[in-house]
Amino acid sequence: MAHCDLYSGAVIAVGSMHDKHVAIGKPFAVRLGAELVVPSGLDTDCFGTFTGEVERYGNMLDAARAKAELAIEKSGLAYGLGSEGTFGSHPYLPDASADTELLVFVDRSRDLFIRDVLITRRTNYGWFPARPGGDWSAALRQLGFPSHGVVVTPNAQIGRFEPIKGLRDPTDLQFAIEAAARRSFDGEARVTSDMRAHMNPTRMAAIRTLAHRLAIRIQSICKVCGAPGFGLADLARGLPCAVCKAPTPDAVAEIHRCALCKFELIVPFRTRRTAAPSCRCRHCRPPDTP
Repeated sequence: MAHCDLYSGAVIAVGSMHDKHVAIGKPFAVRLGAELVVPSGLDTDCFGTFTGEVERYGNMLDAARAKAELAIEKSGLAYGLGSEGTFGSHPYLPDASADTELLVFVDRSRDLFIRDVLITRRTNYGWFPARPGGDWSAALRQLGFPSHGVVVTPNAQIGRFEPIKGLRDPTDLQFAIEAAARRSFDGEARVTSDMRAHMNPTRMAAIRTLAHRLAIRIQSICKVCGAPGFGLADLARGLPCAVCKAPTPDAVAEIHRCALCKFELIVPFRTRRTAAPSCRCRHCRPPDTP
């Protein structure tokens, strides 16, 4: 696939209040020769907060694109970046936790919208109940404290309580737990990992990895229309079962697509011929099979 240098020397506005430009900057400088700036007066919390004070604006894609567009408006530049993350159960491994990161690039001058997604099991996402005076050391280690920040709220909230965020100091954490427990029906506080990027080195590493992938994608030129951003967009599923040959949910090929003209290229998996029947085939192993 051909590569482009359309963005060499470009200045790109980043829609982030939480230092994501630190993770994205080097990949975009090395791969594209682009410089990142963060516009002043940017409030991306208006598109949603992890602690729930502000509900997310639409879905992940809506929120990430809105951040990129806001950065463009605030900076007056033609290019913008927006990021959004979500945390919880892994979409394909129900017993595992996952961090799903989305990064979008908007090029107003070419009417381009390019995105990429990373799903990783490397996350410290979690929480635990804490009663004042208790020993929380083991649970805190699981959350990565103190290199990773935590948030404290009442476990069963009474009235209004503003989440106490960005806690990395043990003394501050103790005071926060005592304050939150006093406003809880059960006398306990809830300690949650702070998933904002500047408080979470593990998440920052995931964003950096995704930034490399997006930069590579932006470099890739569509052979039909010449636009940047050609790359993996979806998976074609239906890999045949190794026993009964029926189609399964496993992927049989990658679908690469242009960000502008939507030209598609199907890239079959050469090393994947059949799917294991034990857990993926609904004919050999129906959903209700024990």
